[in-house]
Amino acid sequence: MKMTLANKITLTRAALSIVMFLFILMPCGWARLVATLIFIVAASTDWVDGKIARETNTITPFGAIVDPFVDKILVAAAFFAFVGIKELDVPIWAVFFILLRELMVSTLRVIAALEGKVMAAERWGKFKTVIQMTAIGIIFFVLDVYHLSHLLTGCAREVCVFLFVLLCKIPYAITAIAAVITWISAVSYLKNNWDLLKKSWSLPCK
Repeated sequence: MKMTLANKITLTRAALSIVMFLFILMPCGWARLVATLIFIVAASTDWVDGKIARETNTITPFGAIVDPFVDKILVAAAFFAFVGIKELDVPIWAVFFILLRELMVSTLRVIAALEGKVMAAERWGKFKTVIQMTAIGIIFFVLDVYHLSHLLTGCAREVCVFLFVLLCKIPYAITAIAAVITWISAVSYLKNNWDLLKKSWSLPCK
C-alpha cells in the first residue's frame, strides 16, 4: 500500500524542522535567513496536508497522530534553537513549560490510542498552534533584523539597528504569552479527557 500524499507532506515537514534547527544554530546571518524561509515553508505544509487529507478523503490514523506530533517537533526545534541565541533573550522557563505541555498531551494521545481511540485536535489546541507558530515567526523577524543590521550598510543598516532596539524585548514577552496560552489548552485537554486518564491509571473494579 502506498503512503498518502498528506502523510508524505507531514513527514517532509518533520525533515524540514531538523534542517531549520541546524541552520538556526549556524552563527551567521545568511543561515538564519535561510532558516526563516524553511520555517515559512514548513509551517505552510501544516495547513496543506490537512486540506489535502480532507478533500481527498484520505484521513488516516497515522496522519491523525503524527501530524500534531510533527507540529511539536517544528515548535520544539525553533524554540530550542532560539534559547541559545543571547541576542533574542528567549526565556528558557517558558520554553520548558511549552515542551512540558506538548509531552503531556502527546502522552494523552498514546493513552487514547491504547484504548483504540484517536484523540482529535481541539479548538484550543489549534489556537495554541497558531499562537506558537506566530510567535516563532515574529522571533525569526527580530532575529533577521538583527543580522541585517550587520549585513547591510548605510541608511539600511541604521534602520535595522533602530528596529532591533525597538523589537529586542519582544521575543521574551511573546514566548511567555505563548507558554500561558499553551497551558490553557493543556487544561482544556485534561478536562475533556479526564475520564480516559482516570481509566488508564486505575484497575478495573472486580
